[in-house]
Amino acid sequence: MFGFKIKIKGEYALFSRPEMKVERVSYDVPTPSALVGLISAIFWHPGVKYVIDKIYVYRQPDLVNIRRNELSEKISLASVKKQMNGGGDASVTSQELRTQRASLLLKDVEYGVEFHFVLTEERDETMTDEKCYNILLRRLRKGQFFHKPCLGCREFPADVSLEEALPPSELRGDVDLGYMLYDLQFKKNKDGTPCDSAEPRFYRPHMIDGVIDVGAYAKEIVC
Repeated sequence: MFGFKIKIKGEYALFSRPEMKVERVSYDVPTPSALVGLISAIFWHPGVKYVIDKIYVYRQPDLVNIRRNELSEKISLASVKKQMNGGGDASVTSQELRTQRASLLLKDVEYGVEFHFVLTEERDETMTDEKCYNILLRRLRKGQFFHKPCLGCREFPADVSLEEALPPSELRGDVDLGYMLYDLQFKKNKDGTPCDSAEPRFYRPHMIDGVIDVGAYAKEIVC
């Protein structure tokens, strides 16, 4: 198993709770799926699956309320497919759909993450564990990425650094974080090809002395 340790810092973060339908409210800590998305911004391959092992929280969660301009609607997949086939219009007018919504964000965050990867059946013949490890190692060392890693939303960029070892957190106590989103399990069509439909999976972690042992709590995932 090829593992990595990284440290993540950012001015703001927003790991949206799915139960909040209109106003965005962040979890107190990042979700594993958000961290997988952050790592995928550095190196993505269809045959590589990232697995979060531990999350270190170095600062006490500090929530701040802001208002942002958002769109009340999003472009539908059906309209995009229709335009790709030569008909319809998939564009939206921001002036007509602009609306202000409140968001409860995390401020001045700093995390440490231990993770590893596994190769799936979607990998090509040239992709091996050693090749994937070296590519990701090189990109982490040089600070390269496909798009800027972010903390939940593209508006909140993250600084990512490769670490030999992660320092212990100064936070103390056992904090029950309640049910949190773990990831989205995408379904497949009958022919084995992926589709757009996905089911959320949840887990109930505890943060003990600032550390979340994701691997231990992920064994009790609830669909």
